Amino acid sequence: MHHPARRLAFPALILANLFLSAGPWMVRLAQDVGHIGPVSAGFWRLALAVPFLFFLALRQGKGEPFPRRALIGAVAAGGIFFAADLAAWHEGILITKLANATLFGNFASFLFAIYGFFLLRRLPRAPQALALGLAAIGTILLLGSSYELSPEHFAGDLLALLAGLFYTFYLIAVDRARRAMKPWPVLAIATAAGALPLLGFALLQGETVTPTDWTPVIALSISSQLVGQGLLVYAMGHLSPVLVGLCFLTQPIASAAIGWLVYGEALGAGDLLGALLVCAALVLIRLPDRRLASLPVEGQ
Repeated sequence: MHHPARRLAFPALILANLFLSAGPWMVRLAQDVGHIGPVSAGFWRLALAVPFLFFLALRQGKGEPFPRRALIGAVAAGGIFFAADLAAWHEGILITKLANATLFGNFASFLFAIYGFFLLRRLPRAPQALALGLAAIGTILLLGSSYELSPEHFAGDLLALLAGLFYTFYLIAVDRARRAMKPWPVLAIATAAGALPLLGFALLQGETVTPTDWTPVIALSISSQLVGQGLLVYAMGHLSPVLVGLCFLTQPIASAAIGWLVYGEALGAGDLLGALLVCAALVLIRLPDRRLASLPVEGQ
């Protein structure tokens, strides 16, 4: 972790999650102010970012060998999984409780962490197992009494679970690509591959695609795709999937803070304890074993 780029990776990962946590708020604003559907909001999140990402990718990739077709295809497949994640999660939010969608959507955090242990070819040791347990308990406490399991929410809960699974596949594709490619080309290819499928699904759903107010979708594209995903993909080139996966659990903490600041939603003792447990899990997962903190890669 002495390389300057690697020293910046963990702060970049935390900052990425802070920006990504504002995504649901931006989607809500896109519906309330821009009067478009949730899948359409996902489409504009990707589509508006595409030209900027390819500009950055061309600048960063100047003088680099062109990626292999197989690698480009794998990243594009990851982008399609990302589109499926956005579509499923945005639809799920509408037919289940937000707390349920948050819980099941964060399923990707643990799946990606498990993938990280699979790469290391070993089971979690005691400190890592404790970190995973603290993270799980902290997430549940963050949701508090707002979580509710009932047949009425089954379809929405299932969509949120599917979203978490799709997001895991996207993350795995990005993680593998970052071992050979720099971050902006990876994100540009994945974003372009996901935009058209989202547009097609929005049209099939009969959603209004063109917003009456462009401010929310522009803010969503900048905050979630350009900045949030940009920092995430950069950090993934230097950090283990175990650490990256658990860091996703900082998003519910930031979302709770947004709810408190913007909508006046009260934070209880359970929320604060849950946030502390997630933070403790991040400390545990970083300290015991440096192999869980960073992985050597070719892409920077």
